[in-house]
Amino acid sequence: MSVLAPTPADRMVDANGRPYFLWDEDLTLELFRARLVDADPEVRAYYVGKLMRQAKPDDVFSFVTLHEIKALYPLIVRYLGRSREFWSWLLGRWKALPGGAE
Repeated sequence: MSVLAPTPADRMVDANGRPYFLWDEDLTLELFRARLVDADPEVRAYYVGKLMRQAKPDDVFSFVTLHEIKALYPLIVRYLGRSREFWSWLLGRWKALPGGAE
């Protein structure tokens, strides 16, 4: 049983195909997904950070895994803005669980 409640696909994007969390950038969902797998880790970190900062936390895991976040976290952290404390707390809590969250 999943405890996540991601945004339904039909509500994720606007009429132009732009995800709700990219309100400040004209980028389609398809182009956004391409940025998340870019060869340059700085590009990936910027867009994962933007996702973590601007999307619902449940939606973050529709795009990236916990493993990907942990691997890029040293680069992501500078892009989290006011959400940095939340993500540090959440990732810390998961790490504290028996068996750790991988």
